[in-house]
Amino acid sequence: MRLAHFAVFVSFSAMAAGSVQAKAVSEADLRAHIEILASDAFEGRKPGTEGEAKTVQYIAQQWATSGLKPAATDGGWFDAVPLIQRGQGSAEYAFTAKGRKLRIVSEEIILIGKQVDYARNDLPLIFTGAGVKADGSVAADVAGKAALVLFDAENVPNNMKSPRARREALIAAGAEAVIFIGDGQGSWPSLRRLLLSRPIALESREKRAPLEGAMSAEFAVAMITAAGQDWDKLRAHAKASDYAGEPLGIDADFKVTTDIYRFNSSNVVGKIAGRKKGSGAVLFMGHWDHLGICAPEGAPDRICNGAVDNASGIAVLNEIAESLAKKKHDRDIYFVATTAEESGLLGAYAFAEKPALPLDQIVISLNVDTIAIAPRGSKVAIIGRGTTPYDATVEAVAKKTGRAIESSTDANAFIQRQDGWALAQKGVPALMVGGSFADLELMQKFLGSDYHGPDDELTDKTELGGAADDADLHIALGRYFADARKYKSKKAGE
Repeated sequence: MRLAHFAVFVSFSAMAAGSVQAKAVSEADLRAHIEILASDAFEGRKPGTEGEAKTVQYIAQQWATSGLKPAATDGGWFDAVPLIQRGQGSAEYAFTAKGRKLRIVSEEIILIGKQVDYARNDLPLIFTGAGVKADGSVAADVAGKAALVLFDAENVPNNMKSPRARREALIAAGAEAVIFIGDGQGSWPSLRRLLLSRPIALESREKRAPLEGAMSAEFAVAMITAAGQDWDKLRAHAKASDYAGEPLGIDADFKVTTDIYRFNSSNVVGKIAGRKKGSGAVLFMGHWDHLGICAPEGAPDRICNGAVDNASGIAVLNEIAESLAKKKHDRDIYFVATTAEESGLLGAYAFAEKPALPLDQIVISLNVDTIAIAPRGSKVAIIGRGTTPYDATVEAVAKKTGRAIESSTDANAFIQRQDGWALAQKGVPALMVGGSFADLELMQKFLGSDYHGPDDELTDKTELGGAADDADLHIALGRYFADARKYKSKKAGE
């Protein structure tokens, strides 16, 4: 289904406008937004669904009610983000060694092509261990071959722990196919579930091999043993820090069809126009998407509502917009609600590729994500501490709002896992500021329980006190950075 936005805004109850005099954001203000965004009617806000249509219309309607103007590249509220999904079609395969066809009892293999049709005969297989050496480089000669890669990585640097990073490194080294082996506990079910879920990608940023997929350890062991190789020895060799892979003496014939679905999702973009043209802009952003209907049929609750992640962030953005729109500021203030963050910051990367304003005009970008974690009075952490000139400024503003500071860089562990990273890669000063990531033990408790599951719902126990504090902090930061007298931007030549 190609997503079509409603011609008329979906009817929702508008939040009551306050007086021009600033007032603190209340927990009730945030709860009112989250009740709508995280309701079952929005079906988990997955891109490309009716849940998306309701979500982006709700955000635009709230921003319009607050006084923002549409600011997408075409002058409307919505910037199209072209996305692609690939699903399993049909697959025929055969493996031979020394001219002998191998008999493999297991059928636990999934193959997905970059294009609709993929066919290749006599493709040599090479076992690459984790795919990269201890220094992160690819040592195996994978050019024009099918690389078999262990899903669970040992002896690799942190930036290569993720399967995506290792897959892209092998593709850059010329691999014709990249096939992961689910050899760790629970790895094969996780791989199978991921590949069959039709993961979403931003086609303009895709780095894919012509053929990708996964096989279970059972399948890999059966194939390798039938070829006369010793699986245990291969696994032992792969633990070496300089492991350069081993040809398996196996050739593969593949004939694969893939179901491909392209659709447009949307970033929502609004603006409060500033008084001083050419003085730069402040940008607030947060992702609206979540995982949609995520549990199998028959489960007691199938919807991942995403109350904390990230209906809470959009609720805070809505309240920031309402507050800041009540008066004029020197600089423009932009608001961007991004799509497909859950699939790899895709909406943020799309915005960075085709921004609604020149990126060099952004004085600061402040991302709001997973904000309903900490209680009132929590310390303020900075994700991105040390990467911009703004740490001392942010701390000063936070202290004026009565907040204490978490001065460690521990929260930087999340720097690449949030939308601001896409802008930081383009040189934009980008931070996440607030209490949720100041107490990492509390954050990890959420990540190890309700995160990305049906239990991330709005309840009476949902902690909104810290989110309300953080909303007030962001309003204060917006006022400060949008004031050309208080903050003189070098970018704007002031």
